[in-house]
Amino acid sequence: MKPLLTLIAFAAISIQAADKPTKIVLAHYMPWYASKLVSGHWGWHWTMDRFNPDKIGDNGRRQIASHYRPLIGPYDSNDPDVLECQVLLMKFAGINGVIIDWYGTENFRDYATIHRNSLSLIKYLKQAELKFAICYEDQSIKHMIEGGKLKKAQEVPHAKKEFKWLAQNWFNDPAYVKLKGEPVLLIFGPQHFNKNQWNQITSSLSTQPILYTLPHLTNQAKGSGAFGWPPVDGGKNVTPGIWQKYVRDLYSRGAKGESVIASVFPKFHDIYQEAGLHKSYGYLDDQNGKTFEQTLELAWQSNSPLIQIATWNDYGEGTIIEPTKEFAYRYLENLQRKFATNGKFAYTSWDLRLPIMLHQLRKQYTGNKQLTVQLESVSKLLFASRTAEAKTLLMKLWNQKQ
Repeated sequence: MKPLLTLIAFAAISIQAADKPTKIVLAHYMPWYASKLVSGHWGWHWTMDRFNPDKIGDNGRRQIASHYRPLIGPYDSNDPDVLECQVLLMKFAGINGVIIDWYGTENFRDYATIHRNSLSLIKYLKQAELKFAICYEDQSIKHMIEGGKLKKAQEVPHAKKEFKWLAQNWFNDPAYVKLKGEPVLLIFGPQHFNKNQWNQITSSLSTQPILYTLPHLTNQAKGSGAFGWPPVDGGKNVTPGIWQKYVRDLYSRGAKGESVIASVFPKFHDIYQEAGLHKSYGYLDDQNGKTFEQTLELAWQSNSPLIQIATWNDYGEGTIIEPTKEFAYRYLENLQRKFATNGKFAYTSWDLRLPIMLHQLRKQYTGNKQLTVQLESVSKLLFASRTAEAKTLLMKLWNQKQ
């Protein structure tokens, strides 16, 4: 239990009470992790068929498919304790919601599991009064065709079915992110469908989404806007000059009237080469937090009403902003400071420690009915933004169990 007390000890940034930010800040979220404790096995995104999370090295480091380690340990994306913790961290950092990386509803690979986990996440987002949008991975169609799950002739009808599900179940949800009343939908790529196919897929929808693609692929979907991503390519080391030009070029398109989602990222440091999958996409340095700080400032100065942080938790590519053992609360505290300089803000860096405390107590005392009841009270206080009361109760429970 000592590590948590150490983390708590350095929380000291005081931030004033609340006003809403001028931008809608959304974190790109990967709902694809599976742990042995919850799912009965370690999922591919922790192992990549190379690493064994059950093994701990001489340096005390657990083997996972990442250069970085979650502060709460390798987790399961369908674990209620994890979802509670993550959503509360987002809330206290000032993040307004998430963009969920989504592969559809089909029972192929882990797509159905990702869909189930997304539904679970959305329940907690709503409890915290946060929003959500979808980033659709059309590469899922390519994989299903290659895997014999789908015939080539079925690709457009299948996508129509998936988009119909989106329209019927999520696009009209009050928590879904909308611009001028229209739902926002990102397409990662596109990596499979062409422009004519996208027209077929979306034309029959009763609710038309605003489509966004990667900047160099907007011509693949009629009328689409653009969203940015860490501009790594070809295994190269991406210097600040390169990524600064990338985001400025993106925002210049917005200044000319194109719909753009601003892009914020902390770094890029993938594990793919070490996992034996393929060569690294490249490397983009954290610069001791300056990359995140500078991309955030540029995004804030842009005329885009939406900011996407890439990402909350893509451990395989090393773009994580959620608390890790390597960086602790660096990025979330940076967000808090940014919101504080643009108006009053409700939460402190101390508040960021509270969901982690709650998570650790839940995991340590699973099965303790009396403590579980008290921890539920803490949870309700945190979701209600009554952080001072929650802190008092949490510290009392913490000290009782030492």
